[in-house]
Amino acid sequence: MHGWIILDKPIGLGSTQAVAAVKRNLREAGFGKVKVGHGGTLDPLATGVLPIALGEATKLCGRMLDASKTYDFTITFGTETDTLDSEGAIVARSDHIPDYGDIEQVMDSFRGEIDQIPPSYSALKIDGVRAYDRARAGEHVQMQSRRVTIHDIECRAESEIADGTRWATLRVHVSKGTYIRSLARDIAHALGTVGHVTMLRRTRAGPFTLDNAISLDKLNVFGQGQPQEDIILPIEAGLVDIPALDLSPEQARAVQAGRVLTGIAMKDGLHWARGADLRPVALVENIDGMLKTVRGFNL
Repeated sequence: MHGWIILDKPIGLGSTQAVAAVKRNLREAGFGKVKVGHGGTLDPLATGVLPIALGEATKLCGRMLDASKTYDFTITFGTETDTLDSEGAIVARSDHIPDYGDIEQVMDSFRGEIDQIPPSYSALKIDGVRAYDRARAGEHVQMQSRRVTIHDIECRAESEIADGTRWATLRVHVSKGTYIRSLARDIAHALGTVGHVTMLRRTRAGPFTLDNAISLDKLNVFGQGQPQEDIILPIEAGLVDIPALDLSPEQARAVQAGRVLTGIAMKDGLHWARGADLRPVALVENIDGMLKTVRGFNL
């Protein structure tokens, strides 16, 4: 049992709970104990693409965490909360409601590398304790700024509801470590107002999109006996964004043993090596003609 389950995570479900649901359904489907891990946390109030790795695919979870991601999110202007989403208590208000032109104009200043302060309600650790645990205990949490990259950002929709509050839905492609709730806060501040996230949906994580994702209901049906071909993607589905490298049987054995290969004509960078049967053998990296194993797969 090696591969990926890409869950379209529903609202209210934490990433740890999603992993537990996968484990439970694998047991119910008769697969016994399977190593399971996820490739990028999603807030309980967020929905969308959550890659869950099975077996040997868990060796790629770190790479998935480092991958860029795409989100759709809605900022509601006029109020800011302590959690920067609709779950928190209101801590600031503003009567200034930006118009669509203002939103379009300010987005340009957020493209590229920016400094961002993560939310105090986040899973980042401060002296070994989760920031959200400190915040919930009433502590003043001082978060350190970090450098992140906004590859692209665009406004998808904007409207004004009956009480005069304006919201805007944006799509953003970001580097690892980017907090969308912080981005929404900073966009609102740049517009001379305050705001918080009222909708967050991840539409892509690394090579995986919503087209690959299944619902929690479909996962539960799998636990009741639906064929796994409809549910589980192969390990290489998480490697389609890097080139494949075909190896001879002898080379494949050398790579699996962790030996360095030379004399293979190929570009520098990461590749996934496969044997004569086309199954993944290892994640490898070529540097100046030296092919080294990054992670080997025991399939």
